[in-house]
Amino acid sequence: MEAVKIEKTLQNPKKRTRTSLYQTVWRWHFYAGLIFAPFLMILAFSGSIYLFKPQIESMLYQDLYYVQAEGSSPLSPSAQVSKVTETYPDGTITSILYYDDPARTTEIELMENGQMLSVFVNPYNGEITGSLNHDEKFTEIVKKLHSELMIGGTVANRIVELAACWAVILLITGLYIWWPRNKASILGTILPRFNSEGRTFWRDMHAVPAFWLSVFILIFITTGLPWSGVMGEQINRLATSTNTGYPPFAQSFEEKPESIVKTKDVAENGPWATENLSVPVSSPNGYVPISLEDVTYIAKKEEIKRPYTISMPEGEKGVYTIATSDTKPGDNATLHVDQYTGSVLSDVRFDDYGMMAKAITLGIAFHEGRLFGFANQMLGLIVCLGLVGLVISSFMMWRKRKPDGKIGSPAKSKDKKITRTVFFIMVAMGVIMPLVGISIIGVFLFDRFVLSKIKPLKVWLS
Repeated sequence: MEAVKIEKTLQNPKKRTRTSLYQTVWRWHFYAGLIFAPFLMILAFSGSIYLFKPQIESMLYQDLYYVQAEGSSPLSPSAQVSKVTETYPDGTITSILYYDDPARTTEIELMENGQMLSVFVNPYNGEITGSLNHDEKFTEIVKKLHSELMIGGTVANRIVELAACWAVILLITGLYIWWPRNKASILGTILPRFNSEGRTFWRDMHAVPAFWLSVFILIFITTGLPWSGVMGEQINRLATSTNTGYPPFAQSFEEKPESIVKTKDVAENGPWATENLSVPVSSPNGYVPISLEDVTYIAKKEEIKRPYTISMPEGEKGVYTIATSDTKPGDNATLHVDQYTGSVLSDVRFDDYGMMAKAITLGIAFHEGRLFGFANQMLGLIVCLGLVGLVISSFMMWRKRKPDGKIGSPAKSKDKKITRTVFFIMVAMGVIMPLVGISIIGVFLFDRFVLSKIKPLKVWLS
């Protein structure tokens, strides 16, 4: 009976084409999943932890972060900084972070012996509650795992970006494989068959949750790409060329060519939309620098919402940068202030962003779990744990079907026209996502010139 079905399929051109297309798409999906599943597991695991950064840090560093809010007024910013410089005479203050909670300590960052330290000061009596090496904070370690696989550097960042981009292709190919080709049924399509066993059970535990989570996984992937090295730069160039990033008036100081520094080089906690905004320069002209009290007054006068960071001027032509991005996107602000006159040289708020920058800013807040509070965090957690579940179920499904001594890849389609068509579609995706394109070319060259020459490897991959 099975032989008769196969014979009928082979005799039906439409069915033969559908079968060939299915085999080819499944093969791409299989190999992409096999290669990138471990990286996706790392991204999902680390992302699920980083979503709860505020709660985790408040618990781990409670003694450093919180003090008893006393009845007296807080000490002046200069007085608090003086306490830090007395304790760390060899350190260079780089920034001051003010929180909106009156019980929170003032966080002062300084560079000492090539290391960035966060020093926490009781704002009411100047007592230093302690310090942390910035790179040794638990959430910073998790962030490095999420963005650089703990290895650090350009190569690790590109691997993470490559895995994220291939995850998009896994979603697209996976939805094609999931799509019912015969009579549609609720079971096995939008509901798993819990009473099934073996491959069928693990197939449903993989395909059905993937269907329900696909949109959210895609959103989380795309909202993380603005930080990536290749796609992120493309996104930034697109926003700049279409005037949908920061507004043109933010560059009104450009006739002064002295500064080629970008905001991300001098400011802590700045918004994504203004990271590449050129920094203006201060005009010394024999003036005496303004005090930190003046800068905090400017922040208050300009209605900058806490928490915000004041980054210190670098050199005699440097500026104070007041920036906030860790609250609601609508509160985003980046101000560059002349360190001598107190003039606001550049002031860019969320309302000033172009359409693309606004969308990306909202997406980043969603990605980090800040857009709509605890519900946003829980949604992110569900998606991350769901992604972990998809990887585990795919592994179990693979183990169930894998023959001994072979990798168990899907059969290669004999229809070369279909194979070429799918290949060129993949190349088109590679044009949109350059790292994917490079990897496809690498796989093609490996298959053409290496795999064909090593017979045991070819047999194992068959």
